[in-house]
Amino acid sequence: MAWRGLTAEFLQVPAVTRAYTAACVLTTAAVQLELLSPFQLYFNPHLVFRKLQVWRLVTNFLFFGPLGFSFFFNMLFVFRYCRMLEEGSFRGRTADFVFMFLFGGVLMTLLGFLGSLFFLGQALTAMLVYVWSRRSPHVRVNFFGLLTFQAPFLPWALMGFSLLLGNSILVDLLGIAVGHIYYFLEDVFPNQPGGKRLLLTPGFLKLLLDTREDPNYLPLPEEQPGPPVPPLQQ
Repeated sequence: MAWRGLTAEFLQVPAVTRAYTAACVLTTAAVQLELLSPFQLYFNPHLVFRKLQVWRLVTNFLFFGPLGFSFFFNMLFVFRYCRMLEEGSFRGRTADFVFMFLFGGVLMTLLGFLGSLFFLGQALTAMLVYVWSRRSPHVRVNFFGLLTFQAPFLPWALMGFSLLLGNSILVDLLGIAVGHIYYFLEDVFPNQPGGKRLLLTPGFLKLLLDTREDPNYLPLPEEQPGPPVPPLQQ
């Protein structure tokens, strides 16, 4: 019964958040069970373009390291902020949300190649948090019960926490930079005098993803408390 309840809860999560979170968890589980090796997942341009191991363009976004505090911390933020974006500013715009993932993924891959970065899931998390924070500038965030600040400071707080965990902040900076590029092109530039939308979602994505509502989708009630890290207060 508990398993059925958990499954029903998970199916209420919007489709993109559900798919990406599940892919990350399953990839990590496969590595823990030694069904896969991180060496089969990381981004390697030589293996991608010379050996045609094109799956590495995707799998490097799915592995966040072995099971541990860092993994669960990243999964919490992936699930929470991906869901809030999908239920918020991308509500009813699944194709646009997927296109944001594709735009961010391609740009991170190109910049990650220059910086010799092998796993970019953490950068994608930073991008999601950044875009949400810029679209929710008046929301106050309580960070671990220690600090309270406006949402736009959240990506920088996460970067500082990542540094405390011993991770490279280069990955976080990459995600913040790509998030800012997306935010500028999508939210800022079109509203400038003479500006226009430059990021246009391909028609085939809209045809595939925006034709009907996800039958399992059920938004969280506005007053329902979220996960303990970080609670939000309007």
